[in-house]
Amino acid sequence: MFSNERPEMSLAELSKASGLNKTTTHRLLRALQSEALIERNAATSAYSLGPGLMALGVQALSSSDLRRRVRPLLRQLARETGETAPLEVPVENSMLILDEVPGRHVVGAAGNIGTRWPIHATSTGKVWLAYDETSFDRLNYVLQPLTAKTQVNKANFLPELADIRRRGYAVTVDELEEGFTAVATVIRGALGDVQAALSIGGPTQRLSAARRSELGHALCRAAEKLNPEY
Repeated sequence: MFSNERPEMSLAELSKASGLNKTTTHRLLRALQSEALIERNAATSAYSLGPGLMALGVQALSSSDLRRRVRPLLRQLARETGETAPLEVPVENSMLILDEVPGRHVVGAAGNIGTRWPIHATSTGKVWLAYDETSFDRLNYVLQPLTAKTQVNKANFLPELADIRRRGYAVTVDELEEGFTAVATVIRGALGDVQAALSIGGPTQRLSAARRSELGHALCRAAEKLNPEY
């Protein structure tokens, strides 16, 4: 129920949002509080996510085989391209930054591990939509424009996804944020299943059409190194 827009919620709000009665909601909240997964503001009685979740997040990151496997590749991409190289996975209708290596430029992309972006406005989200057979179901929400160039018409995604599959990588220009451009491709498992998305992002003025093409092909080559047998 919690999000960046609603970091704190009252018992009544949580009860209504979850569809549970107040007694059940309160019982569950107390159980979560006992494990520090939820904390309660003594002044307002509102609830928010607790520090126990941060500990779980750190533990999850440190035990992620995917993150360990891809980390050297992120370093290589950031070093060779000079741009920021993130690793992202889908969570509901967004893409979560699982890992990231910053580029060498003073002006560049700077996200944070754990940040989530709308799947329809990101290169990683679009490449996931293009290659995962069930991923289009994730667009079962009202697509909000983040900029004047954000694609919000679901019907227009179909030809775009076909283009992504043809060239092997996705591109977004000023769709997530004005002045930000990114290129992405997918990472597959040993059986060819789509596991994550690998991207490179930076200022639009530095990532021209020719440069985006170069980066797209570089990403595809990098992804192939992870699973050369596929």
